[in-house]
Amino acid sequence: MSELREECGVIALYHLPTDKPSPLCPSQGIEEVSRLAPRMLLDLQNRGQLSAGITTYNPNRQQLLKTFKDLGTVAEVFHQGSRTSYARIMDDLAGRAAIGHVRYATCGRDDRNFAHPFERPHINRVKWFSFAFNGQLANYESLRDELLTDSTRCFARDSDSEIFMHYLCAALKNSERDLTTVCRETTRRLDGAYSLVYLNARGEMFVARDPHGFKPLCYAFDGALFAAASESVALFNLGFRSKDIKDVPPGCVAIVSPENGVQIREFIPSSRTTHCFFEWIYFANVASVLDGRSVYLTRNKLGEELAKRETTPIEPGNAIVVPVPDTSKAAANGMAFALHIPCREGLIRNRYSGRTFIEGGETRRRKAEIKYVPLPEVLEGKQVFLVEDSIVRSTTMRVLIERLRTIGLVKSIHVRVACPPIVAPCFYGIDMSTYGELFATSFMMKHYGMEGVASSDDLTTRWVLTPEIEAEMARELGCDSLRYLPPRAISEAIGISSMNLCQACVDHEYPTEAGCLCSDVARERFLRGISGRSYE
Repeated sequence: MSELREECGVIALYHLPTDKPSPLCPSQGIEEVSRLAPRMLLDLQNRGQLSAGITTYNPNRQQLLKTFKDLGTVAEVFHQGSRTSYARIMDDLAGRAAIGHVRYATCGRDDRNFAHPFERPHINRVKWFSFAFNGQLANYESLRDELLTDSTRCFARDSDSEIFMHYLCAALKNSERDLTTVCRETTRRLDGAYSLVYLNARGEMFVARDPHGFKPLCYAFDGALFAAASESVALFNLGFRSKDIKDVPPGCVAIVSPENGVQIREFIPSSRTTHCFFEWIYFANVASVLDGRSVYLTRNKLGEELAKRETTPIEPGNAIVVPVPDTSKAAANGMAFALHIPCREGLIRNRYSGRTFIEGGETRRRKAEIKYVPLPEVLEGKQVFLVEDSIVRSTTMRVLIERLRTIGLVKSIHVRVACPPIVAPCFYGIDMSTYGELFATSFMMKHYGMEGVASSDDLTTRWVLTPEIEAEMARELGCDSLRYLPPRAISEAIGISSMNLCQACVDHEYPTEAGCLCSDVARERFLRGISGRSYE
């Protein structure tokens, strides 16, 4: 695996009944607002390309809720390459409300049955619902095992989505419960990351964010049209003004209904926010603003931080900064500007090859080879400072360095990483759940031994990156030098205290109890030489 994989992205839309439709509403009218859903999902395609789907609500049709989903990109699933097919799908799904999802799995198979949203039909309108979420439950395994102690129960799909389904059904047994209570009861025992969107056959919707605020979730409302999405870019491109786009506070739910409009309520207290720092580093669209912090400006500042720490003598007139496309461009620009040297696109990305993690059957190395094309006209004989957002498994970086030398004919390669070394697994929605798959881990082990892998009851043990370790890593990768940013540079660039960021993958500090327990399991498996995901 050469790239990180994010769990998914979610969207929600609702045009409330009104005599004055929103100016952002499709020309066909409020019962056609669902036509905006694929457009929003396209803006979140960076968060998942395995599957896509939407559920719509229309009170004027017999099938109040309709779900359409499949494997593939948004364009593939909704047949956007065929005007006739696309129009037929949109006509069939026409509704005044919709929720949607794009997915890449950290658990569950590459199978249509695991695609979101999940719909649960029922004769009672309150209990007929559909939902989707972004994230991962760290205590999924214990919750599953507890549920299965009842021999009358079984799981159709072994994934945390089914845990959500069970708890939603349990919370809805009492049909008189308001949606705040439903949300509270559903999530009461959940430990992990989740941004949840929900729609029922009574025409009620909610979008909720976990109390730690791991995953981003924002919304906008113009008095008639409510919209929510994992990233602000999806709302901005609908036509909402930046100042009208707000973040759903951690532990809060936005409830939308024809009777009461839009209400923001707390469903669980948030004692400490721990936003995933990788959203700003890598996952999010560079045009998005997350929790009030611009992704672009953050990445640009990370490049400036790299420049502050640069110690390699720069060859006047021969040094260039080259970003690894596309997520490293802002950091590369920031570094080059601060060092007063040119930033050049010496690597061109084949935008039609797909992300390297999408194709499971081909070798990752071959995918990486066809993904980037070095330009010898730009690179030959140059001192290259190659800027990357992160190095996780190192497959892509090794291929790039080799191709820069053999095809680009560079004089030297100095890799600069706008992130600390990834040394620990993630259990909150990023597909890196084992120590053994991480490039930096083996080097830390060599210098600090097994006791260097911190356990949840021993947070005093830390791995410290030294120039000597960086030099060893550089020799392994085949570059002339390698530099990472320290963890403190991340919080400074984002503008959020490290206490309010989840940086467990670089500092072993898991912010939830189940995350700590998962880390202990992964640690023991690693020390015993057991491969595979720790939650499977």
